[in-house]
Amino acid sequence: MKIRMADIADVNGIAKVHVDSWRTTYRDIISDEFLNKLSYESREKLWASNMSNMKVYIAENDEGVIVGFSTGGKERSGNYTGTDGELYAIYILKEYQGQGIGKLLVKPVIDELLSLNINSMLVLVLEKNNSCQFYEALGGKQLDCIEVEIAGDKLNEIVYGWTDIRAIQL
Repeated sequence: MKIRMADIADVNGIAKVHVDSWRTTYRDIISDEFLNKLSYESREKLWASNMSNMKVYIAENDEGVIVGFSTGGKERSGNYTGTDGELYAIYILKEYQGQGIGKLLVKPVIDELLSLNINSMLVLVLEKNNSCQFYEALGGKQLDCIEVEIAGDKLNEIVYGWTDIRAIQL
């Protein structure tokens, strides 16, 4: 598996992973109607825009196909004093999950945060998402549980945090 920083030519692959992983990960959590309306085109535009102000890291399989991505940076909400970094997104195609790719994609985000002298991090995860176990296995501690609204449904989001990202075993 090759991990590298994405460039603008990768937005199609990133969009495909984003949409496809949402459809598998959030099935039975978010309404089918919402998931079915997700489009590659709208996600391509979103990621083309995002890449102008954030670094995105991708995982490519042996054939050069993008199978996952991650991104992070400074914590965005300002609600968690002492937690200065954030893992904004990490998505992996279902058929590639459970193979260690998540850890490979978390590492460049941590490295980026450390280069900014940021030693702590949080991530927000829907409570019913199976990936909660992934963050707990990395030593994430629950800091909060907040309510969010997606597609008209009120859902709980767990906020996991790490006070020292240098201690995360990857």
